[in-house]
Amino acid sequence: VDEFVNIVSAMEPTFGGINLEDIKAPECFEIESRLRDEMDIPVFHDDQHGTAIISGAALLNSADIVGKDLEDLNIVFSGAGASAIASARFYVSLGARKENIVMCDSSGVIKPDRDDVNEFKAEFSNDVEADTLAEAMEGADVFVGLSVGGLVDQEMVASMAEDPVLFAMANPDPEIGYEAAKEARDDTVIMATGRSDYPNQVNNVLGFPFIFRGALDVRAREINEEMKRAAARALAELARKDVPDAVVKAYGDQPLQYGPEYVIPKPLDPRVLFEVAPAVAQAAMDSGSARSELDTQEYEETLEARLGKSREMMRVVLNKAKSDPKRVALAEGTDEKMIRAAYQIQEQGIAYPVLIGGEDEIRRTAENLGLDFDPEVADPRSGDWDHYADRLYELRRRKGLTKNEAHELVRRDTNYFASVMVEQDDADAMLTGLTHHYPSALRPPLQVVGTADDAEYAAGVYMLTFKNRVVFCADTTVNLAPDSDVLAEITKHTAELARRFNIEPRAAMLSYSNFGSVENEGTRKPRDAVKLLHDDANVDFPVDGEMQADTAVVEDILEGTYEFSDLDDPANVLVFPNLEAGNIGYKLLQRLGGAEAIGPMLVGMGKPVHVLQRGDEVKDIVNLAGVAVVDAQNE
Repeated sequence: VDEFVNIVSAMEPTFGGINLEDIKAPECFEIESRLRDEMDIPVFHDDQHGTAIISGAALLNSADIVGKDLEDLNIVFSGAGASAIASARFYVSLGARKENIVMCDSSGVIKPDRDDVNEFKAEFSNDVEADTLAEAMEGADVFVGLSVGGLVDQEMVASMAEDPVLFAMANPDPEIGYEAAKEARDDTVIMATGRSDYPNQVNNVLGFPFIFRGALDVRAREINEEMKRAAARALAELARKDVPDAVVKAYGDQPLQYGPEYVIPKPLDPRVLFEVAPAVAQAAMDSGSARSELDTQEYEETLEARLGKSREMMRVVLNKAKSDPKRVALAEGTDEKMIRAAYQIQEQGIAYPVLIGGEDEIRRTAENLGLDFDPEVADPRSGDWDHYADRLYELRRRKGLTKNEAHELVRRDTNYFASVMVEQDDADAMLTGLTHHYPSALRPPLQVVGTADDAEYAAGVYMLTFKNRVVFCADTTVNLAPDSDVLAEITKHTAELARRFNIEPRAAMLSYSNFGSVENEGTRKPRDAVKLLHDDANVDFPVDGEMQADTAVVEDILEGTYEFSDLDDPANVLVFPNLEAGNIGYKLLQRLGGAEAIGPMLVGMGKPVHVLQRGDEVKDIVNLAGVAVVDAQNE
C-alpha cells in the first residue's frame, strides 16, 4: 500500500486527476483515503464510486416510479466489498437511512455480534433478526447485488415488499436472471443488471468520463460528495426526458421511455456529456472544490459543440429563438414524433407549439408517451373555424375552389388549416411534411401563404456541416429548372439564411464550366445570374461564377488558376444550376462526405414555413422549429 500510494502521489505535478481501477477491498479504502489527503487533485476509485453513482441514479428513479421515499426504503445488500460499501454510503448520502440497510457477505448478515468483520464492513453492521440473505430479503423494498451469480431464487424475490427493486449487478451472471425475477411477481418489478442485453444496465461508463470532464474543467481539488450527488441526480433527471431517435435506433428501436424498464440513461446516449459534466462542475464551484469558475450555460453549449459542428451551428439559432419565442403551428399534430417534438420545443423554451389535429387523440398519445406537459391543441373538427374556411375561399375562389370545398379542406386537411392559421397571424410559423410527400406538403402553404414580397419563388436549402466547414446548398427541393432570375433570387435568400446562423455568405454559382470555358444555354444561366447579382446594389456579399464545384470549395484552385475571382475564400453558399444537381449534390456530400445535414429550410416564403422530409427524426423537427422562430423574429 505504501509503495502504491508513493508512486501515484508522485504523478500529481503532471496529472489533473487520478482514476483508480481494480483495487480490492479493504486496501482500496486506505489507498484512496491517503491519496485524497496527500494530493490536491481529484482521486476517484471507479470500482467504488462509479457503481455507487450509477446505481444511485437508478435508485432515485426507481423510488419515484414505485412511489416510495428513499428514507423509508429497506435495502438489502448481497456483497460487502468495495462497491457494496461505497454504494451503501452513497445511498445514505442521497437520503436513505443507515439503520434501514442490511448488508450480507458470504457468512450471512453483518451484525454486531460477529467478530469476523473488518472495520469497513462493521460500518453497516445492523442488529436485525435475520441471519441469512434469504431472511433479510423478506419484506425488503430494494435488493442490491454485488456478489456472485445465481445467489437469489424466485422465492426470495416473492418474499420482498410490494413493487420491489432489484439491482442484480454481479458479472457476468447476475444474482438472479431478469426473466426469473419478473416471473416471480405479479406486481411491478424494477430490475437492473450489469448486462447490456437487458433493460437498465448499470454501466460505469455513464459516470467516470463525464464526472472527470466536469471536475477537470473547473480544476477541482477533489471529487467530493456534493459532486457525486450532482452526477447521480443529473443522470436520474436525464432518464426522465424524451429519448432522441438516434439513441432508440442504436438499441434496436426498443422503446425507451421513463418507467420500470428505463430508469437510467443508455451508455450510448450522447446527452450524458452535457448533462452530467455541467452538473458536476456547478457542484464543484458551489462546494468550494473548484479552483476556477465558469458559466455553466456557456459550458454546456461548449460541450455540446464538441459532439459535432451541426450542434454548434444549431445552438446559435436555438439561442436566438429562445430570446423571443413565437407560436409555431405543427400541422401533423397527431403524429407521435410531432408530439414528442412539441414537448421538447416547449420544454426548452424554443417556441410555443400548437398541435393541429384531434384533441383527444393528441392528449391520449402524449399521456401514453409519458410526457408531462399540457399542449396547446387546435382541433379542426371541433370549434368554430368558419372564418378560416371563408379566408381560404377568398384566397382560392378564382382558382377553382368552391365554398363547400374550402370548408371541407379546413376541417379535414391540417396543412390547409395550419396555412390559414399562419396567414391570419394566429401563428407565427408552421411545420409540416413529416407524413406527406414534399410536393403535396408544400402545395397548401404556397397556395395560402404564398411567397414573400421580394420573392417570386421559394427554394429549399440544406445546411451541411463538416468538421471544420459549413456550406449551404440550394435549391435542393423546389425548382426544377430555374432561369437566371430565379438563381439570383435563390442566392440572395440563401445568403440571408446563412447570416441567421452568424455566417457571412460567400456564394458560388455552380456549373460544369469555369468562367466561360464552355459556352451554351446551360452555362449562360448561372453566368447571367451572377451578373444580375453584381448589378444589384443591395447585394453586399461576394458572389461569382459560373464555376465548377471544386473551384468553389478548394482554396488553391481559386487563388491559383482563378485569382481574378471575387471569392477570396472558398464558397459557403453553393447554388446549383437545377433541382437534379442540387438534390444529388447535397446527398452525395452527406453520405460520402460525412456531412451532417440540417433542413430542408424553405426560403422565399411570405411567412415562416418549413417542410420536413418524411421520416425526419424528432431532433430535425425541433431544429426546424428553431429556424422558423428566428425567421419570424426577422419578419
